[in-house]
Amino acid sequence: MALGRRKGNSRREPVFDANPGSDLRVNPGDRSAGSASSPPARRKTPRKRRRGGGGGRRSFIGRAFYWMLVLVLWAVIGGVGAVAWIGAHLPAIQSLEIPKRPPSILIVDVNSRVLVTRGDAGGAVLSLKELPPYLPKAFIAIEDRRFYSHHGVDPIGIARAAAANVLHRSVAQGGSTITQQLAKNLFLTQERTLHRKLQELGLALWLERKLTKTQILELYLNRVYFGAGAWGIEQAAQRYFGKSARQVTLPEAAILAGLVKSPTRLAPTRNFDGAERRAQVVLTSMADAGFISDASAAAAITQRPRIAPQPGQGSINYVADWIMDALEDLVGRVEQDIVVETSIDPVLQASAEKALVDELTLKGEKNNVSQGAIIAMTPEGAVRALVGGRSYAESQFNRAVAAKRQPGSAFKPFVYLTALERGLTPETVREDKPIKIKGWQPENYSREYFGAVPLTKALALSLNTVSVRLTMEFGPTAVVRTAHRLGIASKLEPNASISLGTSEVSVLELTSAYATFANGGMAVTPHVVERVRTPAGKVLYTREQQSLGRIVDASYVGMMNAMMRETLTMGTAHKAELPGWPAAGKTGTSQEFRDAWFIGYTARLVTGVWLGNDDGTPTKKVTGGGMPVDVWSRFMRSAHQGIVVAALPGIGSGGLFASVTTPAPATTASLDDWLMDRLFGRR
Repeated sequence: MALGRRKGNSRREPVFDANPGSDLRVNPGDRSAGSASSPPARRKTPRKRRRGGGGGRRSFIGRAFYWMLVLVLWAVIGGVGAVAWIGAHLPAIQSLEIPKRPPSILIVDVNSRVLVTRGDAGGAVLSLKELPPYLPKAFIAIEDRRFYSHHGVDPIGIARAAAANVLHRSVAQGGSTITQQLAKNLFLTQERTLHRKLQELGLALWLERKLTKTQILELYLNRVYFGAGAWGIEQAAQRYFGKSARQVTLPEAAILAGLVKSPTRLAPTRNFDGAERRAQVVLTSMADAGFISDASAAAAITQRPRIAPQPGQGSINYVADWIMDALEDLVGRVEQDIVVETSIDPVLQASAEKALVDELTLKGEKNNVSQGAIIAMTPEGAVRALVGGRSYAESQFNRAVAAKRQPGSAFKPFVYLTALERGLTPETVREDKPIKIKGWQPENYSREYFGAVPLTKALALSLNTVSVRLTMEFGPTAVVRTAHRLGIASKLEPNASISLGTSEVSVLELTSAYATFANGGMAVTPHVVERVRTPAGKVLYTREQQSLGRIVDASYVGMMNAMMRETLTMGTAHKAELPGWPAAGKTGTSQEFRDAWFIGYTARLVTGVWLGNDDGTPTKKVTGGGMPVDVWSRFMRSAHQGIVVAALPGIGSGGLFASVTTPAPATTASLDDWLMDRLFGRR
């Protein structure tokens, strides 16, 4: 039976006409058989609109509450995601340990006063118990007043800083806690990025869980930067006030606490007024926080802390570099804080630097001399001053130790000592006349010849032909051996030209070799480190004081001193001025005037000076008797003020060498006694 049809197989189609009474609904008989049991369709009855506006308000509140829940949910998700992201970008937790502070190397002078500090950290590590109570409180007052209340991050402090910044329309305050600053100093860089800030927050929370507040504050004070190269509270106190942080006063503590905001700009050595204004803010904050009374703050504000004289920021670094290069050989790898006690005299160091710089400033450009070096040491080899160049800031190359240059005629004393030890005397005569050796024909500087001259005059006038004749008479190898015996370590070529100083040596080598003449003939090892110890006093190295023995007989020392004394009275160094002091020495000028030297000495001090250019270009005919003698005289006059005059070893009051009347004893022990008598007047 077909579906949807009536009886008689006739189908009735709907008719759409204008008759409004037409019924277009489907009758039950028109439904399909399969739909016979379906319930009749319900007619939707329009709802009645409720009267009044209460429902609309409740609907708005509901929607607002809903979206608030959504925002909170997303905030929680974002926070969890941020924490997860920070954790993913931090070091592995097993390796996240407080890094060990690099060792601090404190270099002090002969009087145990600080010269310079090397190392990435700074002074000794101090505990809070060792500090005056107002010192850490000064940092808390100005940097993190709620330090003992928060857990690494201070929302209240952040809000307060944000409000202050909005009011001032600038970054007037920072919201970082001391813990955050410590986290940044220990683990992170100084870059200003959201990435770094988020890491800082995470690490601050970690530090608060791992350490106590006392430990955090101690780490902070011993690691923070205070400007002028000072790291840590102890080094800062030493640098600015010349005292330990244990002894700083309240006004000094305020200056130190104020530096953290901008250590480079506020360093009192360069901006004392700015540092003092910042210190006043610190004192006011301490009073507001109840750490000190208003009266104490007012009294401290009226006091002007005295900034300690700063150690040499220039040439002393040449000394420090030299020490750092040698330190590992003395004590091995440095893994703890140490104090290096040196032989440096800060007064002589400053005087040497001034003498060199002043001479180069006055005459350097005119004479095409751009660089220089000066070393002063005792006759026993203790270096009192060392300047490795005109300006350490411009060039850190140490010309006093590392550079090797031709010494010229300053090498001739080794030639003459070789001749004396083989039987000649200062009165021995040799011909000053032209000489030719295998096509080489050396000439005197003045290109004039004096004929037969005694050795004393030949050395004083620096006659080249006589020096060459003596070298060929006894052999270049003998001269080289003499130089090596007196301490020249550089390679020397044993040829005829060695007599004129053509092999290169350093200022340190040549000066220490001359020290043998100043001390009466004893071997010398130049040194600057006397002792190395820990801050607690444990000695790691001490220079042995034992004598290295005699290397030149006292009689020959007397002869050499008498001959080289004439260099300063009638020879090439006659412009040298050291009133009242017996002195001796030798000038030197290398080929084409590239190097100018003067090594001179008294019984108290040996000083070597070199002038020239780093690239080896010639000077404008500068000789050793010119600018180097002027530098030497400036320095030595200052260095010998207030010192008792002493005679050169082996020279009597009349200027004659002592060997004529006082022969040297035969044994080493008696030689030492004889030397002590001569140097210190025991007889």
